[in-house]
Parts: sequence; C-alpha cells; structure tokens
Amino acid sequence: MAKKLIVVGLDCLEPSFAFEQWADSMPNLTRMRKTGVFARMRSSVPPITIPAWQCMVTSKDPGVLGFYGFRNRKDYSYDSFVFADGKAIREPRVWDHLSRAGRRNIILGVPQTFPPRPLNGVMVSGFPLPGTEENYTYPAALKDEIKTVCDYIPDVEEFRADDKETILRDLITMAERRFKLAAHLLKHKPWDFFMMVEMGTDRIVHALWRYTDPNHRYYEKGHKLNSAMRDYYALCDRLMGELIAPYENDPETAVMVVSDHGARGMDGGIHLNEWLIDKGYLVLKERPKEQTGLSKLIKAGLVDWTKTKVWAEGGYYSRIMFNIKGREPQGVLEPGEVAAFAARLAGEIKAIPDDKGRPMETHWFEPGKIYRKVNNIAPDAMVIFDDLRWRALGSIRPQQGLPLWVFENDTGPDDSNHNWHGCFVAAGAGIPALGALDPITLYDFAPTVMKFMGLDVPPDMQGKPVV
Repeated sequence: MAKKLIVVGLDCLEPSFAFEQWADSMPNLTRMRKTGVFARMRSSVPPITIPAWQCMVTSKDPGVLGFYGFRNRKDYSYDSFVFADGKAIREPRVWDHLSRAGRRNIILGVPQTFPPRPLNGVMVSGFPLPGTEENYTYPAALKDEIKTVCDYIPDVEEFRADDKETILRDLITMAERRFKLAAHLLKHKPWDFFMMVEMGTDRIVHALWRYTDPNHRYYEKGHKLNSAMRDYYALCDRLMGELIAPYENDPETAVMVVSDHGARGMDGGIHLNEWLIDKGYLVLKERPKEQTGLSKLIKAGLVDWTKTKVWAEGGYYSRIMFNIKGREPQGVLEPGEVAAFAARLAGEIKAIPDDKGRPMETHWFEPGKIYRKVNNIAPDAMVIFDDLRWRALGSIRPQQGLPLWVFENDTGPDDSNHNWHGCFVAAGAGIPALGALDPITLYDFAPTVMKFMGLDVPPDMQGKPVV
C-alpha cells in the first residue's frame, strides 16, 4: 500500500515551549516525540510567515521564490509595492509534485494559497485571504460544503489590539473550527497527503507574551492571563490528538507536526529611519506633524531624494533600500560606491547599542550573498536587530532628538518577535524512534515528504530528507 501522511502546521510554535517547558501540557506531541523523531527546524531569512511556509513546501529560498516578505518592491520607483499572495508562487509546492504522481491531496489554511489553484484533491486557501466571501476553495463548490460544517474563520486579523480576552476567545474559536473542518475533510475526501496550518499559535504570542514570560518588560505576575498561552498550546495539542486518533493505528499513515519559525519576547523597537536621518543618509523636506510611516511620507512627496542615500522599511526585520544613480528615479549613490557604502552602513548599524548602551547581536544580510538566486526586486540588505530581540520601526516622529528605542510597536500592541527555529516532529508508518535529531532546516521538509511518499526528490530542492 502507498503510504499516507498527515501534516499539522502550527504557525510560530516555539520549541522551547512545545518540547520543554510545556511538554506535559502537550501529551500528544510528547508521545510523538518519544515514538518518532523531532528537531528544531531553522527557518528562512527572514523568519516570518511569508515567505517561510512557501520556503518549506517548495524547498526553495526566498531569492528563488522572488519575494522577501508580504510587501515587495514592484519596480525601482520609491512607492510601488506588490503583495505576495498565492499569485507570487512560481515554484511547485510539494502537493503539486504529489498531484503529478497521482497522489490525492487535502490542503487547508496553508499561507499563500489564495487564490486557490487546481490540484489532485481539494484546497481551502490560507492567509492572506481577503475573506470567505471570495472564491477561496478548490473546487469552488467546496465553499458551500464548508458552510454546512462550521462558520469557518481563516484568521483573527485584529490580534494587535488591547482587548486581550476577546482576542483569546476568537483564537480558541478559530482553532476549534479549523480542526473541525480538518476532521470533516479527512473523513469525507479521498487523500494520501493532508496538510493544514493553524495561525492562532502565531497570533497568540504577539497578543499575550507579556502575560506568559516573567522576563518580559511588562510581565504582570498574578494576571488572569498568565496561563492563557500555555492553555492554548494544550488546546491545539488536544485538537491535534483528536484529529489524528482515527489514523494512529494505521501502519501506513504517518503524522508530522511543523512550525515555520518560533517566537521570543520582544524588548522593543528601534526607530531605524530616524537613525538614518540623524546620520544624514535619509533627508526629509519636512518632518510630519504626527508619527507617520515612511511610506506615507514618500507618497506625500516629503522625502528629498536628491540628498537621500538609503531608506528602510520597518517590521520584525528591516528592509534596506539604496538610492542608486541609474536605478532609482533620483538616485544619488554611484554604482561603484555601493559596496563600500554598504559595508560602512552595515558596520554602523551593527554598532547601534540597546537602550542600556549594551552591544547588540545585529545581523546584516545581503540577498545576493545568502540566496541561491535573487529573483524580482530584493531589498539591498535586511537587518535583524539583536538576534530578533528588537524589531525595526520605520515610522518618523515629529520631534528630532527623541530616543531611538521605544518599548511598543508602531503598528499596534505586540509582545513578541519571531525566533529562528520552529518545530519538526514525525511519527508512525515506519518512521524510526530516534528521538531528538540535530537541528534541520525548513528546506528539508518537502524532500522528507517526497521520500516518505516513495517519490524521487527533485534535484532543485534545496533541502534533504531527514528520515
């Protein structure tokens, strides 16, 4: 008999919680780790939902995929961006390979699968999804069938808000409904490969980390939400256990649990564009009257491009763009100066200390040096502050001379950043009980699936099978 595989993706599941601190609250995952294999799984650069999940299911890096985050430069103008939804995917996903081999697939909630594409099986698109009023399923008739199962929630979008209890309630509801739909699809649709992704495990760390981690700057001991995140991890483990229970005794069916990256507490944010202004690298015609994102200032024509050498986008990581003569409309950097300028800027950014004056472990990545190829328009560099302890803020405040370091996010309340390693667990159907493996990479996921399903690993996949 051909082997079958169930993959449960839990976005942002943090291994130090799932494998260690909260292992007793996740008995199903803990049992799988004892009867199979598990490892920390190194994420992509950058380690964020987009592009990480598609790096995982294609075994291709962001440069090959041609997108470097959710927003990407459309051309070399200053204010033209394109959003990386499913239309940005040009490389075959693992289920595309399986479809061509005649294997049947169920794909539920995997990020960057909207709009849905035909496959041998069924698909329910994942984040970013405009809404369930769209044609978000393949085949289209599946949308009506879903309505008979549950009032499906693709995502809890307002997770950066102050009403934490409402966010938590919505996250619980979303998970319960997604796993209910997953069970329905497994029971009623033919399949060889099933893959789902639950987004709530990401949303909850951004909303509730301050109540979970005693080392967080805003931790409140004795708060009623202190155990909420652990309880949510336990809920996801229970729902996963109920989902796989009918198939655990099938000797031909294996289960994998994966996450695209982990999570860690966020110390704060660094106003990188204000630092660039202070250094004279970014020049405004006038400062805004209230804190404003740089993209809005660009659209308003308030950046003096004739004097600007570099600008930055904020986020969990920062995208650095150079204003190069002959490339950007009003470029000032001579092409021959770029390498030396980049090296100097990298050194200066790495020298930015934290709010206490201590050195930070800041990373500077240049796409041409870390990716196999660089397709479309990549940022000239990417900066990750203090190994993901701090995020980059792209907004500009009215006053000059304010501290670079702030202890909140400029896009709404946010307690955590991502972390480099997600989770990989696999058990069943002959997977050896080897326990802990050395760390792997998310590029190893698709080759592992291909080998398990008895198919040749495509030579252009960047990872390798781990079992």
